[in-house]
Amino acid sequence: MSRALLVLSLGLVVFRVLSAAFVVTQPGFTDAYYYVDVAQRLAHGQGLTADFIWNFLEAPHLEELPVPSHRFWMPLATVVQAAGIATLEPILGTFRSAQAAIIAVAAFVPAAAYVSARSIGASSRAALVAAALAGLGGFTFAPAWVTLDSFAIAGLVGTIFFVAFGRAAAGDVRAGATAGVLVGLLFLARAEGALFGVALLALTLPRSSRAAGIAGSAVALVIGLAWLARGLVLPGSPATAFAKGVFLVRYEDFFALTPTGSADLATLVGVRLSALWSDLVVALAALLLFLVVPLFLGLRTGWRLPAVRAFAALALLIYVAEGLVWPLHPTRGSYFHSLAAFFPFAMALVALGGETWLARFEQSARRLATYGTLGAVLVLAVFGLTNWNASFNEPYRARVAALGLIPPGPFLAIDAAAWRWISDRSVLIAPADGPETAACVATAYHAQSLVLEAAHFSAYQSLYDGSGSPWFGQRGESGAIRVYSLVGNPGCPPLPRIIR
Repeated sequence: MSRALLVLSLGLVVFRVLSAAFVVTQPGFTDAYYYVDVAQRLAHGQGLTADFIWNFLEAPHLEELPVPSHRFWMPLATVVQAAGIATLEPILGTFRSAQAAIIAVAAFVPAAAYVSARSIGASSRAALVAAALAGLGGFTFAPAWVTLDSFAIAGLVGTIFFVAFGRAAAGDVRAGATAGVLVGLLFLARAEGALFGVALLALTLPRSSRAAGIAGSAVALVIGLAWLARGLVLPGSPATAFAKGVFLVRYEDFFALTPTGSADLATLVGVRLSALWSDLVVALAALLLFLVVPLFLGLRTGWRLPAVRAFAALALLIYVAEGLVWPLHPTRGSYFHSLAAFFPFAMALVALGGETWLARFEQSARRLATYGTLGAVLVLAVFGLTNWNASFNEPYRARVAALGLIPPGPFLAIDAAAWRWISDRSVLIAPADGPETAACVATAYHAQSLVLEAAHFSAYQSLYDGSGSPWFGQRGESGAIRVYSLVGNPGCPPLPRIIR
């Protein structure tokens, strides 16, 4: 590692630490809460289990708590955080020790971007620019690199994958096997990471890279099958999550015990077209808009290289898969998560394209363009952190303020993972079916209260508006958060997933 890269990386670590210290002071959103909730249990020797239910996919028959975790989300972010908790919890506490592990991973993202830029022909100076762009992250990834999620992990692993892939395409079998390990890790970080294996399969076609492609595909397959085997031995069908993502058109139904059912063909197509448009906007925002042109120039300059073609093909494949196969989730953050695996390598291409285009100008103009771009990305990064603070810290404080209104014991809420972290109690998802089903879930788990926030499933609107319910009576109110007590038993209709 060059001295300049080392200094830059250390400077970006300081930026990460300051971001964590002053902005990302709690998990923030459901995914992150979930990962750290389970990571704490894993670090304490309780395995991949959850003493809360964020979605009935993990308790298809309302099984007794704790239940096996990660029936929908993948485990790698939890495992990394658990390592941090097991090592540093006595010194930093649970949250900061988990976050320290993520920051440690993110510390290597700039170096990975530097190496990838050099591997596609960028000069050392341009590679440093790529490292800085990737490390700063702009509006979108500046907070993401320090959240308790899979962003930093996917960013690092995905970038190294493209470097290894380039070497495997030249016939390096060891690089092919390494790329296979990286695909396996990407899959364990994000389910769509399995699609990176398509690039390894493509390597098996030319004679020169066939052995590398077979080695990589075999390694990735072993890792993937091992995780899928775990899902097959758990209660319920592993196909349920897939079916819900593909055939439902209302996001609320993903959180229902009894979904309202699938829609007609026109609705299914419309939802997918809407998702494709939304995902395109997200991709442009992640590239900070003004970096789209140098990215295109970088793709054109490096198109002869297998790694660059693989980047373009996989980016398109995952864009289409997210929009057409799982249209409900990408528009609520899934596709933004997917982009993390591409972002650092995209910055390498931006640096390559920018360097190629700026070569026609004098050195002073090149310097002005470079520092201007870095300055703009830094400003956007600070703005992104400010936006994260407003989006997640304020709701967190509101939940903490309302905690005293909730009686002891388990309770129901729309964001069970978040409330589990905040309350340190077992929390059950308030089913999207409505108050009657919620009363049945509460009875099954001996819960006595329901928490509703301003964002809640539509079936609870009348209860939230004050119309009342035969099963829940209002107990207290804190801002937009309202707490209700279980006052009646609806007799619990014969829902197929409820165990007596």
